[in-house]
Amino acid sequence: MILLVHMVFGAAIGASIKNISLAIILAFLGHYFLDIFPHIEYSVDNIRNKNWRKSMPDALKVVLDFFTGILIISIFSNSQPVIYFCALVALIPDAFTVISSVLPNKILSLHDEIHNKKVHYFKYKKIPKFWRITTQVIATIISIILLKP
Repeated sequence: MILLVHMVFGAAIGASIKNISLAIILAFLGHYFLDIFPHIEYSVDNIRNKNWRKSMPDALKVVLDFFTGILIISIFSNSQPVIYFCALVALIPDAFTVISSVLPNKILSLHDEIHNKKVHYFKYKKIPKFWRITTQVIATIISIILLKP
């Protein structure tokens, strides 16, 4: 999934769950829940291969997506700090993947194995791009509905 979807979903959890500790845990786990569905995502091959010159367009996509997520959350929520915190917590699994690409270690490699091979089950299946995008659009719309105060 692209960052925007994870962020808005995490924010929706933060807006919907009144117990802050539970909201944070569910925002983190919500990342894995969304990744079960077929989706499109960014390529991190240039980062993984340490091809820094070619990674700039990839980094720009990520930055624009991140700030678009923040904008959507600020427009559609009551902007409580917990909502933004849950949005950031929802990104942690992908942050682990990026860190593992740059600084590999055993724990992050185990996480990558589970995240990329098990959770991203549909990543390796032939599913039309239309359906991969549709799942993200549906998740975003539902999340925006849940964000409204």
